Formats: sequence, structure tokens, C-alpha cells
Amino acid sequence: MEKQSSHDPWLLVPVAGLLVFGLMAIYSATNGTGDTSLFFRQSAWGFFGVIALLFVYFNDVRLIKDNTYLFYAIGILLLVAVLIFGKKIAGQTSWMKIGMFSFQPSEIAKMATILALARFLSDDQTDIRSPKHLLVAFAIAFTPVLLIMLQPDMGTMLTFLPLIATMLVVAGFDIYVFMLIVFPVLIVVSGFFPMYFIFVLALLLMTVLVVQQKQFRFHQLLVIGSALAASLFTHSFAHEILKPHQIKRIQTFIDPMSDPRGAGYNALQAKIAISSGGFFGKGFLEGTQTQLRFIPAQWTDFIFCVIAEELGFLGASLLIALYLTLILRIIFAIFSINNKFVELTLSGYVSLLFIHVFVNIGMALGIIPVIGVPLPFVSYGGSSLVGNLIMVGLAMNFFRNRRSLGYSGRLE
Repeated sequence: MEKQSSHDPWLLVPVAGLLVFGLMAIYSATNGTGDTSLFFRQSAWGFFGVIALLFVYFNDVRLIKDNTYLFYAIGILLLVAVLIFGKKIAGQTSWMKIGMFSFQPSEIAKMATILALARFLSDDQTDIRSPKHLLVAFAIAFTPVLLIMLQPDMGTMLTFLPLIATMLVVAGFDIYVFMLIVFPVLIVVSGFFPMYFIFVLALLLMTVLVVQQKQFRFHQLLVIGSALAASLFTHSFAHEILKPHQIKRIQTFIDPMSDPRGAGYNALQAKIAISSGGFFGKGFLEGTQTQLRFIPAQWTDFIFCVIAEELGFLGASLLIALYLTLILRIIFAIFSINNKFVELTLSGYVSLLFIHVFVNIGMALGIIPVIGVPLPFVSYGGSSLVGNLIMVGLAMNFFRNRRSLGYSGRLE
């Protein structure tokens, strides 16, 4: 019998590449500021993250699964603690400080929620079609969401929704019923955008419902119509519901030139940086937008601009290729390891990873409103980095123990 490797390089190699990209970009983004602490702090977080990855990788899967509710409880307690003792930055109480290090409990809560929800949904006694069990699943999923809304951190809160949706569908929740619940919410939220966007979205979602059922049903029209009416009401009172800076973000997303020196400044400078990079880029530490610091928060939310300007289309494409390699490898593992807890955990994580990458790069390109979402493994931030490395370590653990977990033989 052919001996099989106990590790998966296709998980580790792209992560190592992303870490290198991140450290290079953070060093370049802070170069000339006279403050090298961010680079060294991120390096320290990366070291701790790798230690955490190895700890999870070599641990017993059963021990991890048995303690998921404990991890979840710790995550919830940290979210409560940050509301009481947290540090307020840019109007959000999202950070806690311990010594010289700050961390964001919501990043820890994301991973803890994935594990707790996977544990509950994979239990043999859980029937997702049961109203009682569905209510418990929603309680596990939305308790951290509500606490994060109180901070308030809408960007982080929105990243929870795709992972919750993905895990419920993978667990067996009827996707059509899920659409009937989610689509009205999407239409109501669209009320903060222009009228044409509301009607186009309503028509598109109505079409999806009809196609999914292969026929028109009156309840589809009732659901979409009611949501459309609520959306128009929301549109009429948007200025009373949203805060001024939130309205500005929507307006500048639609037309950045409406406030080029204010709310639209970041989006315009990000586009200039990306487009000026060309195919090969201006060279490491040679990006004018980066080195002259035209883009605020260029080591966090807009770090993709640093890479695109200095390493060009080629470097940006390599970065995206590393993400695709990691995401596809995790997806292959989902379909290849026949274990419900593994499927749910990795499904939740891969959806979280994808939405972070899509939204962050979309913000830099100007196709998505600026909502403050970090680029995994690359943006400055120890909480996000350590949390992602722990989840990769868990995926590697699943691969190492694939025989005992239920290996189908299709992964290699």
C-alpha cells in the first residue's frame, strides 16, 4: 500500500506565501513613518499564530470537538467584556488592550461560533428541520452577531451572515425556505441605496425563487412584494435611520467624486494606487501612493492597494492565486472527508475566508462600499491573523486524521 503523507502542503504553502505578502506590505506601508512597531508586532503575532497552529495541528480532534462550547463561551464573554472595558476607536468599542498588545474579540468569536455551530449541527440528536433545534442553532449563531452590533461594528457583523447561511444549508436546512427568509432582508437593506437598485434587486431575487422552484407561486410574489414595500419605506426614512457617516459611505460608493476630499477620498486614492501599478508594479518600497501615505489605513483595510501598486498586476494576481489555492483545497477536503463535524467546520471557515477576501479586495477596487474588513493573513491585526492560523491548523489536523474521520480517497 502506498504510504500517504500526514500533512498537506497545499494548505501550508499558500498560507506561508500570504504571510510573506502581508509582512512585506505592512513594512512598506509603514516605511518612512518612523514607527516600525507595527511590522514587529505583526511578526510577533505571526509567531504566536504559528505556535497556535502547531498546537491545534498536533492535538486530538476529539479533544477540540469536546471543548467547542467552552471556546464559544469564552468568545461570548470576551464580546461582553469589550463592551464594558473596551477601547473606543473611530466610534466603535471593538478592541481590548493587554499591555502593549490590542486584540479584537470579534475575530476570536468568529472562529468559536463556527466550531460551536458545527458541534451542535453535527450532533446525531440534532434535526435542523425541528423548530426547537433550529431555534437553538439561531441562538448560537446570532448571539455574537447581536453583541457585535452593540459595539457597533457593522462590517464584522456582516461577515458572520455568509458563514451562518452556509453552515445551515450544509446541515440540511431547506435552501428554498432559507431564500424566503434571507431575500426579504436583502431587499429591505437595499432601501438605503438608490431606487433603481432596489427594483433591480427585487426582480433578480424573484427570478431566483421562480427558477429554484421551477414554477411561479403566489407566495413568492407576496414575500418579494412585501419586502419591496418595506424597502421603499426604509428608503424614505434612510436619513433618520442611518448615521451621517454611513450615508456618506453609500453616497461615495455610488459616486466617489461627490466628496473627493472627504468620504470618497480613500476609494479614489485606492483606485489611483492600483491602476498606477501597471503589470509589474513600481517596485518594493517605490510606490508613490504608498510611500507618501495618500491612503489612510493602508496597512489594514486598504493593504491590497500597497501590493497592487508596488508589485503590479502580477503580484496582485499571485496573491489572489494563493487565496484560491487555499480555498479550493479546503473545499476539496469538505467533499473528501466524510465527517459531518469536519464538513460543517470547514464550510463555515471557507465561507468566512471567501467573504473577507472578496469584500476587502472589492473595497479597494471600488465595487463594494467601504465597511472595514481585513484581508486575511495580510492586513495588520493580530486577532485576525492568529484566528485564521488556528483554523488552518484545524484543517491540517483534519487532513492528518482523515483515515479515522472518514476519508473517501478523493482528496489526493
